[in-house]
Amino acid sequence: MLLDDYLPEFDVRTTYATRIAASPERVYASLWTASFDHWGVTRVLYAVRMLPSFPSRPHETWRRFRDELFRQRFSLDEMLSKGFALLGERPGEELVLGTIGRFWRAHGELCATSPVQFRAPAPSGTAKAAWNFEVGIRADGATELRTETRVLCADVATRRQFRSYWMLIRPFSGLIRQEMLAAVRSAAESGHN
Repeated sequence: MLLDDYLPEFDVRTTYATRIAASPERVYASLWTASFDHWGVTRVLYAVRMLPSFPSRPHETWRRFRDELFRQRFSLDEMLSKGFALLGERPGEELVLGTIGRFWRAHGELCATSPVQFRAPAPSGTAKAAWNFEVGIRADGATELRTETRVLCADVATRRQFRSYWMLIRPFSGLIRQEMLAAVRSAAESGHN
C-alpha cells in the first residue's frame, strides 16, 4: 500500500470502505471528478469548524462560514488547492494525500508540503496527516473503494492536544469519509462524474 511509504507509523488511524457496482476504472475516474459533498454533511461540518474564531474575527469568520456553507462543489482538486498535497499515486489503484498542520485549531493551520517534505520529521507542535483512497476487487468480484486516514504527532505535547481534539471530532471525521465514499459510489454507479 502506497500509504505505508508516507506514514508507516501513526498515532491514530481510521478506515472506511464501500462496495461499488462499477468497474475499478470507473470508480477511480469518479474519485477525481465526484463532488464529495453528497449529503451536505461535509459542507456543514467544514463551516461549523470556523465558528470558534468568531469572537476574535467576527466579519472574516462570518464571511468564511457563509462561503463554506453555500459552496457548490467539494472535490479532490479543491482539497489539493486548500492545504493538501498529492503525495503519491498509482493511477487506477491508489492515491495518497497529505498535509501538516495544527488540525485542532480553528483554521487547521495547514502548511504547504511536498512528498519530500512530508517524509521529513514534522515541525514541533504540528502533526502529519496522510489520507489514501484505494480501489480494489473484493473476494466476491465487486469493486471496493477504501479510504484510510493516519495522523502522526510531532511530539508528546502535540499528541495530547491532538488526542483531545480527536475524541471530539472522530465521529464527524468519519461522517465526512463516509459521505465522500457515497459520493464516489453514486457517481460511478450512475455513470455521471
